Parts: sequence; structure tokens; C-alpha cells
Amino acid sequence: MRLKTLVALSICTIGLTTPAMAADWPATAAEVIAATKATDWRELDPERTLYMDLNGGRVVIELNPEFAPRHVANIIQLVRQGYFNALPIVRSQDNYVVQWGDPDGKRDLGKAHSSLDGEYQRSARGLGRFEPLPDGDVYAEQVGYLRGFPIALDSGSKNAWLAHCYGMLGVGRGEAADSGSGAELYVVTGHSPRHLDRNVTLVGRVW
Repeated sequence: MRLKTLVALSICTIGLTTPAMAADWPATAAEVIAATKATDWRELDPERTLYMDLNGGRVVIELNPEFAPRHVANIIQLVRQGYFNALPIVRSQDNYVVQWGDPDGKRDLGKAHSSLDGEYQRSARGLGRFEPLPDGDVYAEQVGYLRGFPIALDSGSKNAWLAHCYGMLGVGRGEAADSGSGAELYVVTGHSPRHLDRNVTLVGRVW
């Protein structure tokens, strides 16, 4: 059975009313999913889907080559070479990120690149249907969703970029902007560290 994901799950809400209170309450994730239709879902592309099997279960990752094509291609090359097999979780910071990779930096990268120029933003032209959020944002002129991915837009530069929201997958790097390759990855697991937008390359998200 092919895995499907709910597009823009986190922005959907359903009003609830209790006999004791007239106030609307946000719906739970289970209630949002139960209220969906088949057209609210989309299939993941197997060519850009990764599975990370842990003792506690399977993590499903969707890569986004629209915003970071070189990093995504490099990560796929590393995966096909078995680079990540048996590598440890090197960092788990509560309400921030979980990060994994080779702690010693000695594992052979094979045909993959050891570093790439950062892919922090791209032209907003040709992106397709953008679903804006009604709320304001201090980090970008406009934010919303594009095919399930949180993105930000700037009308002045006409650029768009992936936003550091919960579940987003990023590329670890050093001080130099071109020191990341995808050999070290992290996932946002808590608050949205939006100050990292356009400072670290984002390559996908966890479903």
C-alpha cells in the first residue's frame, strides 16, 4: 500500500462546541484526519521518499528537489551507497532538533560531494499553487504551504524559501556557508527556529 500524506494538515482546524462552553476549540489531529476526503491527500513520489528504520519504528522523509536540487541529489547518492546505515543519532535537543551523521567524519562519501554551496532560496516563479496563511509573520512577508511544505515568500526579491517549521529536514554544516553536503542531517522537533531560514539548507520534511 502506497503511503499518502495529508496536505497542509497543520493548518486545518474544525470548530468544536461543548454543552458547557460555546467557545470553539481546535480539533485534534485524529479529528482532522477523520474529517478529510480522498482529494485532501496526495501520494508520495517514491523517487524522493526516504525511510529511516529505528528501534522505535519507521521515519518517513519526503525530499524537496524544487528548493534544493543539488543537496537532494547528493543525499540520494549517499543513501544508495548505504552511507547512513548504522550511523548514530548524534544530537537530540529537546524542543529543537534531532541530528544524525558520522560523529567522526571518517566514513567514505564515495561518489557524493563533500560540500555544496548553500541552497537557501529560489525564484518564486513557476512554483505552482501557493496556499497562504492568514496570519502575519515577522520572518517573511508571506508564509503558507506549497504541496504540503511550509514556505515563505518575498514580493520585493520575488524569492521563495522553505521555512524552519516542525518536522522540516535540514542539512548540518559548519561555519562556512558551503560546508554542508547532506552527510549530516537534522529534523526540527520543537519550536520553529525561523532565524535559521536562508542560513541553513532545508531539503524536505518528515511525515
